[in-house]
Amino acid sequence: MAGHSKWANIKHRKARQDASKGKVFTKYLREIVVAAQMGGASEADNPRLRAIVSKALSANMTRDVINRAIQRGVGGGDADKVQEITYEGYGLGGVAVLVETMTDNLKRTVSDVRHAFTKCGGNLGTSGSVDYLFSKRGELTFAEGDEDKIMDIALEAGADDVISEADGTVIVITSPHNFGHIQDALEAAGLKADHAEVTMHPSTQAEITDIEQAQKIVKMIDMLEDLDDVQNVYSNVHFSDEVMESLHK
Repeated sequence: MAGHSKWANIKHRKARQDASKGKVFTKYLREIVVAAQMGGASEADNPRLRAIVSKALSANMTRDVINRAIQRGVGGGDADKVQEITYEGYGLGGVAVLVETMTDNLKRTVSDVRHAFTKCGGNLGTSGSVDYLFSKRGELTFAEGDEDKIMDIALEAGADDVISEADGTVIVITSPHNFGHIQDALEAAGLKADHAEVTMHPSTQAEITDIEQAQKIVKMIDMLEDLDDVQNVYSNVHFSDEVMESLHK
């Protein structure tokens, strides 16, 4: 899990940089609209909507903006034209990559996604080529805190697991459906996660020890995340400690 957390740190810095340019807000709003359209406006009854609203609030999006997006979703309109497509592929070193998109133009999206893969030495695969390596789950990450208290409350609320890492980080694992309920239980006890999301977790990791390969993988993921149609990018990359140090320089 240590490699997962280190890569997550890279992703979080990237997300903060993008947020300053408005890209993250645009993607969150699009997903809120679609989630509301598909599952209704009630966050309590729509786990997907609850999860994306939580992320949007964490990124300092205002509740008024979120509510307008929800109403736009339940009202139909432009959201009817958006399709959700997940692309699968491989980067250098056998790194598996899932790319979740929302698009109104499939030709444009697949062309842009394929370009990002091929430009960085990767390959866009066929449906089913890598998705079996990932499972959807909720994760609530605490950089510090009372491990026993977090564990007791999370497991009592129905969490699947609680993982303690060597650096003191505690990660609560939930099903996507229970994510909001467990987050509420923890916050009611004064335990607010430093990071909370429903994500795709890899069952295996691809170890990368070559710095040039690592740089190209990071570039590929950055290119994919920068695409307007891309909502999320997941990978099973695990950079060695030496590579992580080089990437941080």
